[in-house]
Amino acid sequence: MSTKVVTKKVRFSFCHVWQPQEGDDGRKTYGVCVMIPKSDKETVAKIKAAIEEAKQEGKTSKWGGKIPPNCKTPLRDGDTERDLDINPEFEGHWFLNANSLRQPGIIDADKEDILDTTEFYSGCYGRASLNFYAYDSKGSKGVAAGLNNLQKLSDGPALGGGASRAEDDFNDDFEDEDDDLLD
Repeated sequence: MSTKVVTKKVRFSFCHVWQPQEGDDGRKTYGVCVMIPKSDKETVAKIKAAIEEAKQEGKTSKWGGKIPPNCKTPLRDGDTERDLDINPEFEGHWFLNANSLRQPGIIDADKEDILDTTEFYSGCYGRASLNFYAYDSKGSKGVAAGLNNLQKLSDGPALGGGASRAEDDFNDDFEDEDDDLLD
């Protein structure tokens, strides 16, 4: 058994993969929300198995020989745990938040590094390499998803109310009617 999972094609949201975000504890982390279609039973089964393996590891390494009765897990149901009026893209998906103290590697479908920060954004599709681990922090016990690396496979409509790139906002047929202001 392994606690590492590489997903099939998923959608990314709440992408903080270029600059770390400071959390409540003051630590800066990179992170992404991974949206897994409910039809992708293979990836979901792998994630559930990795979560169970992390629980078993945590039983001895973190929790004194017992799995906590209220053990938190990262895999959540988008149909019931998101307001679909605000986030309709979560409908029909499982989701989890994955984080890391180090910046993930980000590659394209040809396994070439993505360096342009506008190319990987909330709304694009790809695969994620994740690792699941047990934690015991400030009285909260459970399993979390660690973010290893990301692979972008295709574009999708940007999430979060904006275009993914500035060049997408402006068409080429603009005519400057005030050219004579410069004369």
